[in-house]
Amino acid sequence: MENFVPGVMARLGCDYATLSAVKPDIVYCSISGFGQTGPLSSMTAFAHIINAMSGLMDLEREPDPHPRVSYLQAADVLAGTHAFGAILAALLRRGRTGAGAWLDVSMLECLVSAEDVTYGSVLNGGPVLPGPRPGMIVHRIGEGHLAMQTVGAPQLWSRLLALLERPELADDPRFATPAARREHWPLLRDIIVQWLGRFATVDEAVQTLTRARIPAVPVLSPQEVVRHPHLMARGAFPAVPHPARGNVRVTTTPFRVDGQAPGPRGPAPYRVGEHTRSVLTEILGYAPERIEELRMLGAIESW
Repeated sequence: MENFVPGVMARLGCDYATLSAVKPDIVYCSISGFGQTGPLSSMTAFAHIINAMSGLMDLEREPDPHPRVSYLQAADVLAGTHAFGAILAALLRRGRTGAGAWLDVSMLECLVSAEDVTYGSVLNGGPVLPGPRPGMIVHRIGEGHLAMQTVGAPQLWSRLLALLERPELADDPRFATPAARREHWPLLRDIIVQWLGRFATVDEAVQTLTRARIPAVPVLSPQEVVRHPHLMARGAFPAVPHPARGNVRVTTTPFRVDGQAPGPRGPAPYRVGEHTRSVLTEILGYAPERIEELRMLGAIESW
């Protein structure tokens, strides 16, 4: 796996064509900003650059007049996630057919494909549907903020009307269909927010909405997230030993296998080349003299 600008690995003699000539069944994954082909393939890219090019920066700016920097480095995360799936699929195919693979993962295409509303519309002659998305609310109550959602499942609308005690809205032509509710969302949002004004705290609102089976949660700070009982119960922040810092807490792998989290199985990385000797000796069978020669030539780092 490599994530250099296209062309770098070929100059180093480590590209797919070179390596597959020696090992035809190799699974080789290239991650780049714009993909291995196309007019922009040679451009250097980071998540911020891809976010701007993907259209998401523009979609997220409403109602602000100017686009803004996104906090989440989504293009990096999604590229790694898609590479993970592509590599496993290629290994499965190799196990069945013996064929290798060259996987070309584009950060730009990963981010564009993650947008599930506007591109489906624009590609088929429809309008741009910028954020914030209708049906989703973030509202201040007391000292905190509540996040709630009124769309995503058809039964949420009837539950909401029952909770608001506004059954007449079901026959109001402005709200009678999902499309009408999207069109008149500012007015509907005002009705919901006015109802939320009865609550003194976010917890009270969350309890009431949850009993009515309407999705609602408090907006948490990072400090609240790492102390949250649910994540603590899930073991979301395991500790790993570090030679200089003692135990270091990290975020775990975000899935479980047979009920077990495949979290870290060893200590935290400490030095460049920390495991070079053990890998070369125990896995690849290099002699100590050869390892020392490579170290003296500057080909490896080793402790």
